Amino acid sequence: MASNVKNTNLIVGLDIGTSKVVCIVGKYNETNDLEIVALGSYPSSGLKRGIVVNIDATTDAIKKAVDQAQSMIDEKIKNVFVGIAGNHVKSLNSHGTHGIKDNEVSNWDLEKVNESAQAMAIPSDQRVLHVIPQKYVIDGQEVSLDPLGMSGVRLESKVHLVTCAESAMKNIEKCVRNCGLTVERFVLEQLASSYSILSEDEKDLGVCLVDIGGGTTDIAIFKSGAIQFTGVLPIAGDQVTSDIAQALRTPTPQAEEIKQKHGCALSQFTRKDETIEVQGVGGRPPVDLSRAALADIIQPRYTEFFELVKAEINRNDYQEKITAGIVLTGGTSKMEGVVELAESVFQTSVRLGVPSSFKGMETILQNPIYATSIGLIDYGFKQINEEMLSEQNQGFFSKLLRIVKSEY
Repeated sequence: MASNVKNTNLIVGLDIGTSKVVCIVGKYNETNDLEIVALGSYPSSGLKRGIVVNIDATTDAIKKAVDQAQSMIDEKIKNVFVGIAGNHVKSLNSHGTHGIKDNEVSNWDLEKVNESAQAMAIPSDQRVLHVIPQKYVIDGQEVSLDPLGMSGVRLESKVHLVTCAESAMKNIEKCVRNCGLTVERFVLEQLASSYSILSEDEKDLGVCLVDIGGGTTDIAIFKSGAIQFTGVLPIAGDQVTSDIAQALRTPTPQAEEIKQKHGCALSQFTRKDETIEVQGVGGRPPVDLSRAALADIIQPRYTEFFELVKAEINRNDYQEKITAGIVLTGGTSKMEGVVELAESVFQTSVRLGVPSSFKGMETILQNPIYATSIGLIDYGFKQINEEMLSEQNQGFFSKLLRIVKSEY
């Protein structure tokens, strides 16, 4: 376990996206409330759809974002939980079985049954990223997701396996290492986001999380408290920017600025008197454009996003299982009219996922842009607690074993 996490109680989330790198530092107080103590953000150009395309550019963006966060705290940032996404991420559901040792489920039994679920052929260029339990069954009876201490003979697990391209992971790790940092763990981005924006009730009832970033749209479906499906679509906010740039014949940076400042996903949400000045290319003079005309450019692309997500939901037969509806997050989700357009496509309830269960910098961070990075901290905290508890339990049983042995 990384020493700075244990010693300082700081956890660092690093979201390396297509358009920006975000570094957020948090800590948990005695009552386990999350407090954000540092934030750094810097534009990124070294990643495309989750894949590093330029080592130097990615390294530089990470360093600049981390340096900004570092300037706000005294403790040295050394270890980071890193989000990972992209078209190279694959997932499937699997099943494992294991005989229960001593007829009572222990941590060892859980490890063995989940190892059994991993014993399947995956491509040689892929690495297992997560093994997420969905269900445990003891002697044919379904039990809770925490079956420790339960009696039985045969333990079965149903798990969600997530894999990613080994080369993609190694290139991101190299960029992080170039900044003098260590990757504490890689975390699937939509899984991380779920920690900061989904309620336990939503996960139980059934909910679809749609994280729309710059390069990819990431999907995660939860049911009965566990993740059931994950997917990635190689279409996101950059396509909206490209549509605006081409339609208005304006440079991409100007198109991005127009999208962020004036974008609307439904033309009926605009007023007739709203106009925008659009810079021309090649020395051409600027022209005025109605905001409604801009919405007419944007709306078809967002409709396409949602139709593709809907097709994924239907293709995997989850359309009747997401009772709690759809939760949108990510930077591309916060445009005016997006939630209403999504409701018209999905024909179910849709809300915007905004992280809120934290203290510190609320006015800045209560924004879908930061759902992944704050979720990485929450994920990291829970993982560290579980590992420390496991270490304590192992220490207790080792001590007990020594005492038993000394008696004979």
